[in-house]
Amino acid sequence: MVFGNLLQGIAGNFSEQNRETLLKEYGQYLLEGEEIQSGYKLIRDSIIFTNIRIIFTDKQGVTGQKVSIKSIFLMTIVNVEMETAGAGIDDSEITITYLDNVFLKAHTEHSLTHQFEFPKKTDIIPLYTYLFNLAYQNRLRINGLD
Repeated sequence: MVFGNLLQGIAGNFSEQNRETLLKEYGQYLLEGEEIQSGYKLIRDSIIFTNIRIIFTDKQGVTGQKVSIKSIFLMTIVNVEMETAGAGIDDSEITITYLDNVFLKAHTEHSLTHQFEFPKKTDIIPLYTYLFNLAYQNRLRINGLD
């Protein structure tokens, strides 16, 4: 199991972690009322999905005591794409497009993308449908149609 996770990590794939483990390790970084929905680990780094944001942790250095934490707020996600694994050695991928600016005003939108790669065996459809529904609701809200 550890060797398999290490191989997936070397290949750039995330393996799913349980909420209790993630909460124990990263609970101190959560906002009041923020709850971990799911999370994935890549050797020492993690992606954590909460009810408010996606948290990226990057443990640095030999000891991993230096930690960089970045977030993408769920309310900024405006598009989601999915590619499932094929018959070969392909991985599954989810790509999100999100707005990078705080104030949503006409002609000032700036978007970025982020791609997540998962092992072939990971069922990414629930995560995709969750994020896609979020993107749809965000588009309705941004355009005043909610």
